[in-house]
Amino acid sequence: MNIVNPRHIKQLTNTNKIFAFINEKYGTPPNWTRPQGFISLSKIILEQQVSLASANAHFIKLNNYLTEFTPTNILKLTDDELRSCQISKQKTRYLRALSTAILNGDVDLEKLPKLNKTEIRKQLTSIKGIGDWTSDIYLMFCLQSKDIFPIGDIAVVNTIKELTDAKTKEEIILCAEKWKPYRSLAVYFLWHYYLNKRNRSLEYNMKQ
Repeated sequence: MNIVNPRHIKQLTNTNKIFAFINEKYGTPPNWTRPQGFISLSKIILEQQVSLASANAHFIKLNNYLTEFTPTNILKLTDDELRSCQISKQKTRYLRALSTAILNGDVDLEKLPKLNKTEIRKQLTSIKGIGDWTSDIYLMFCLQSKDIFPIGDIAVVNTIKELTDAKTKEEIILCAEKWKPYRSLAVYFLWHYYLNKRNRSLEYNMKQ
């Protein structure tokens, strides 16, 4: 079932005025999705702390350089080759750590959908370079988990501060508790608002 579900939208907008406001102003958000697997998780790593446009440009360079985007081929690349694709030293380490974990069998991305959220987070965050934000984004976009709240996402936090009285991290987390069990949908609405207000909807095409 998709995160953006008409029945869930009705429940969320009927019980939370900020989502009714966003829905009236900009309509319902797209159901942003990505395929499960190594490529999507690698892209999410590249998107850490940079704009999606920049991350996507770096991914395209790297993808075009490789004959196939696989863990084995990533590990074959030298530092210079990765640098030529505009991959930073830090993200080079992260992509290598992910590739090694997959090849060693420390994580099996194909089996993640069969696990609960806690176990998925545990497996993903055991890999260097994958923290809460990266695992949250993978859970939402790739696994379509319905009740995820990425407290580390600046756009989400800033939008909540703008539209509610919640200002501190603790207040924001408490505010999001009211949106259970559809916090992922709530987050999609918040991104939808954030991007439309800034005329950046096309940049946040999660199917890229």
